[in-house]
Amino acid sequence: MNEDILFAKDQVFDLTNEDEAAADDMVDTQKYLIFIADDLKLGVIAEYVVEILTNQSITYLPRVPDFIRGIINMRGQIIPILDIRLRLGKPPQEDSLVVVLNLDGTQLGILVDAVDQMIDIDRSVILPMPSHSTQLLVSGMCSLPDGSGTMMVLDCEQLMPHE
Repeated sequence: MNEDILFAKDQVFDLTNEDEAAADDMVDTQKYLIFIADDLKLGVIAEYVVEILTNQSITYLPRVPDFIRGIINMRGQIIPILDIRLRLGKPPQEDSLVVVLNLDGTQLGILVDAVDQMIDIDRSVILPMPSHSTQLLVSGMCSLPDGSGTMMVLDCEQLMPHE
């Protein structure tokens, strides 16, 4: 009779483990690359990231908005380079990295101060920005799980000016 009780307890314990595993599978996460620009932690969805480049020679283009620093040639492909600091209204920085993004088939490089980390973030913890703040270039924000600060989710569609 005691064996039946132990067997029943084992079954309950096993079901609890399966329920916990199923709950873990239901967590909806998104991988983000977090980079630094003017002491802000900005994140982009990792699927957009093509490459991170250092020491790139940027060719100046006349008659473009000031936040477009120019173009680079990456293995035969011409990629416009946007200075995220200037786009945010901040002063430029000389030592920068280029994060190349693929946005709906169009590649765009953004100058950033440094790359911080790649991290999975639960989508439910990302808070939307107030609707009146559409000029901020961010679509949401969240506290980072490791306690290292707050990440602003970069709204990649707002990076380039729309006519």
